[in-house]
Amino acid sequence: MQNELLTLSAQEIAARIRSKEISSREAVDVHIAHAETVNPTLNAIVADRYAEARREADTADAAIAAGTQNLPPLHGVPCTIKECFAFTGMPNSSGLVARKDFRASSDATTVARLRQAGAIALGVTNTSELCMWMESNNRLYGRTSNPYDRTRIVGGSSGGEGAIIGAGASPFGLGSDIGGSIRMPAFFNGVFGHKPSGGLVPGTGQFPISKGDALRYLTTGPLCRRAADLWPLVRLLAGPDGQDVGCREFSLGEPAQVDLAKLRVLNVPWNSYLQVTPDLQAAQAKAADHLAGLGSRVEFREIEALRASFDIWSSMLGAAEGKNSFRQGMQKNSALALWGELLKALVQASDHTLPAIMLGLIENLGALTPKRTAKAIEAGKKLKTELDTLLGDDGVMLFPSYTSPAPKHNEPIYKLSFNWVYTAILNVMELPVTQVPLGLNAQGLPLGVQVAAKQGNDHLTVAVALELERAFGGWVPPWT
Repeated sequence: MQNELLTLSAQEIAARIRSKEISSREAVDVHIAHAETVNPTLNAIVADRYAEARREADTADAAIAAGTQNLPPLHGVPCTIKECFAFTGMPNSSGLVARKDFRASSDATTVARLRQAGAIALGVTNTSELCMWMESNNRLYGRTSNPYDRTRIVGGSSGGEGAIIGAGASPFGLGSDIGGSIRMPAFFNGVFGHKPSGGLVPGTGQFPISKGDALRYLTTGPLCRRAADLWPLVRLLAGPDGQDVGCREFSLGEPAQVDLAKLRVLNVPWNSYLQVTPDLQAAQAKAADHLAGLGSRVEFREIEALRASFDIWSSMLGAAEGKNSFRQGMQKNSALALWGELLKALVQASDHTLPAIMLGLIENLGALTPKRTAKAIEAGKKLKTELDTLLGDDGVMLFPSYTSPAPKHNEPIYKLSFNWVYTAILNVMELPVTQVPLGLNAQGLPLGVQVAAKQGNDHLTVAVALELERAFGGWVPPWT
C-alpha cells in the first residue's frame, strides 16, 4: 500500500481519502517517510513542516469523520511548494544568503489557493539563486541532485520540486517559470509540468517578482507525477487576484473535449541552431507518430526564426525588466561590487553562486547595443505572430525540452551552455507549454518533449499530455 500511494495522482489520493479507503494521515505519513529516506541524498526539501502537516491531516480526517459536506477538491492531499513562494512561517529566500532569516508572514496567492483547496504542504523546496539559473544550487541550501542519477542536475529554478516529485515523495508541487524553470526540472526528473499561458495565473507573493511585460513571461504552474493532476491544478490556480496586473481572465476549453483526430501537430525537431541528441529526437518522433496514428495531422517543420532564440528571449526579458533588476535582487548596487564577489567566488568565499554573479555582470549588456536589442525584440514580435498563425486554434507544437537528458552537475556553467533557450523562447512568446515524460533512455535518464499551443489553449497541450501518458506510461518511478 505504501508503494502504491507513492505512485498515485493527487486526484486518486483525494478520492480514496473521501471514500475512507485511506486517511489523510496515512497519505501524509507515507510521503513524509519516503521524503525522509530520499531527501538526505537529494537535498530537495530545504525546510520541512512535517509536524504541521500531520496536524493538518488529522484535522482533515476529523472533518470526514464528522460527515462534513462539500469538502475541497484536494482535501487531505500532501504536496510541496517551491521556496520562492511566500508561505506563512516558512523561509522565502530563493537561495539568497542575505534573506536566510526571512520568514513569510502571509501566503502567496497560489499557495493560498492550494491550501484553500485542502492541500497539505510537507515543506518548501530548493531553487537556484534568485531563481535564475538552470541548476538548483545556492550558498544557503546547497545543491539538489537528480533521483535517477545523483551526479546529474535537477534543473532550475524549480529543481527541488522536480526532484522530490520525481523521487515519488510528493504527488505534486507548485513551481514558477521565466525561462524553463518548471519544464526543465520536470523534464530532467521525469515528471509532468505545465507552464501556463502568459497572464493566466497570478504570480503575486513570489520573491523575486518580475515587473511590466515580464509579469506575463513569468508564469506559475504545477509539476506532478501524473498527468491527471495537470488540468485540475491549472483550473484551481488560474484567474486574476486583483494584484498581479499582468494576469487576466481566459475562456479556457476542456482537455476531455479535445478530439485528437482533428488536431494539427507541428513536429519541430530543433531550433535550427543547437543540435538535439538522438535519444530525444527518437522519443519526439515516436510521440508524433503516435498522434498521427490517432488521426492527428502531423507536419514536420523547421522554424528558422527560432535560431535567434537567445537574442530574442534575453532582449525581450531585459527590456521588460529594466536595468539592474537582477543586481537589485542580489542587493548589489554596482558592477564593482559584483567583480569583488567574482574574486571571492574564485576562492569559494562568496555568498553568491558563479551563475548569479555572471548574470549580474552581464544583465545590462543589451543597453550597450540598442540597435541589436531593438532588432531582436522586433524579431520576437514576428516570431510570435508566426507561431500563433502556425498553431491557430486547433494546433500544438512538439518541441525539444533541451539538447540532451540531464547533464552532469556544473556542466552547464563550465561549458557556458545556452541550451536552455529551448524552453526560454516560449516564455516571451507567452505560449502554454506542457512538459511530458516519455520514458527513460539507455542510461536510465528521463526523456521527454514539450507540447506548446497558442496562448489560451492550455487545454490542448494537457489533452496531448494525457494521451501520451496513456500511450507511453509517463513518469517511471526511480525504484523500478
